[in-house]
Amino acid sequence: MGLDQVSSVVKHISERVAVMYVGRIVETAPTEELFASPKHPYTEALLSAVPKPDPRLRSERIILQGEVADPANTPSGCHFHPRCSYAQAICREKSPVRQEIAPNHLVSCHRARELSLRGVDRPMAGGGLTSHR
Repeated sequence: MGLDQVSSVVKHISERVAVMYVGRIVETAPTEELFASPKHPYTEALLSAVPKPDPRLRSERIILQGEVADPANTPSGCHFHPRCSYAQAICREKSPVRQEIAPNHLVSCHRARELSLRGVDRPMAGGGLTSHR
């Protein structure tokens, strides 16, 4: 099953979604909210890979640099910081605490309140997805 099919299935059968990175939940939210307004950079990168059938709606895919951390030897601070284009010093030094950004929308990211990340909207007529920033 392709990522576009997975995202479509998730939207239809799940009320909430959890995103994991290296064995840790980094974001949980109601499904529609997570797809429309991700708050963790890893979630944004995952959503950028969802194919869009209309070439006019395609957005730039986020290609993460580096390797996935070894779960037995994770980096200090946020486990995602070596691959995160938004990382700052605090991300390398201190593990983020899960915080409620909106009702039932929890995220583990030091910068979640200040970042404006790209998501994907609900499906359009004809099966496409719209994206926004």
